[in-house]
Amino acid sequence: MHVIRAARAPRFEVPGVEFTALAAPSRGSTEICTWRITVEPGLRSPEAHTLDQDEIFMVVAGTIHLSPDGEPLGPGDVAVVPAGEPIQLGNPGDQPAEAYVAIRAGFVPRTADGTPIGTPPWAQ
Repeated sequence: MHVIRAARAPRFEVPGVEFTALAAPSRGSTEICTWRITVEPGLRSPEAHTLDQDEIFMVVAGTIHLSPDGEPLGPGDVAVVPAGEPIQLGNPGDQPAEAYVAIRAGFVPRTADGTPIGTPPWAQ
């Protein structure tokens, strides 16, 4: 068994989003990656990306959008984004939003034009 203590979980930031790395291959999970995102109020990702695996978002606080005209997701809501569907994260609220994310290990993210991005550090 591998235990990831909250105080020791690696944290990564991109503009407007903090990623707290949980399960991943480097932390004992060969099949599944999980992380927690904290999304700043008013954020709208500059561009969409896609993944080659289904990705699951479980909202625990605030409100997020997964596409510019997608329906808002609030606490307790879960969204399953099918592989290949564009994701453009946003927080239309005035409070930080928080969600847990799960995806199969080894996924490949791509920019909107199909260019591979590489596995992000929170999923390694």
